[in-house]
Amino acid sequence: MSRLAGVAPSVLAADFARLGEQVDEVLEAGATVIHVDVMDGTFVPTFSMGTPVITALAERIHAAGALVDVHLMVDRPERHVAEFAKAGADNVTIHVEATPHVHYCLQAVHAEGCTAGLALCPATPVVAAAEVAPTLDVLLCMTVNPGWGGQPFIRESVTKVERLRAMLGPEVALEVDGGIDAETAGACALAGATLFVAGTSVFGASQPGNAVRDIAAAVDTGRDL
Repeated sequence: MSRLAGVAPSVLAADFARLGEQVDEVLEAGATVIHVDVMDGTFVPTFSMGTPVITALAERIHAAGALVDVHLMVDRPERHVAEFAKAGADNVTIHVEATPHVHYCLQAVHAEGCTAGLALCPATPVVAAAEVAPTLDVLLCMTVNPGWGGQPFIRESVTKVERLRAMLGPEVALEVDGGIDAETAGACALAGATLFVAGTSVFGASQPGNAVRDIAAAVDTGRDL
């Protein structure tokens, strides 16, 4: 079973004036993965954090026994893998749509000692991941369009998650990202997802720790159905 499992709070939605404090709060609530969204303003229209944020957080995340999950929403991610690994990433996920050299880039991630993930945008078919599925540690199914926080969950994503799980088998972590909260996580868990990125629903809550616990409870319920 992959260690990349459970609720993965996304710091993109955190209060950056209290970033360390908020990360500690969700770690204390049971999060074992912290998700870091990196955007370049080209692959997606917005910019976000880079390696300095990961460097600043990695030690406290690792001290809690948790993992740093870096989601590169950038063009030509193979050019940046080494710097994010050096900054403290444990997993690096790239987008199939962002490079013509997907297999090469995944190999580069592994060569840096990280686990490797592949992300699919909502309109990208399941088959796009088929040729590299044997090399994946994580497959990330975007359940909103990448680049904007706070979007509503795309309901059709649930059947896509089911098809991805059937293709991957049971060993590869299957991550969902976008509109994940206590209402949507259960259906994704039932469909086969194992890692649940939650940004606004966690850090937009008055008590982020309780939000993590609520999502985790919904995931457990979904798995038991």
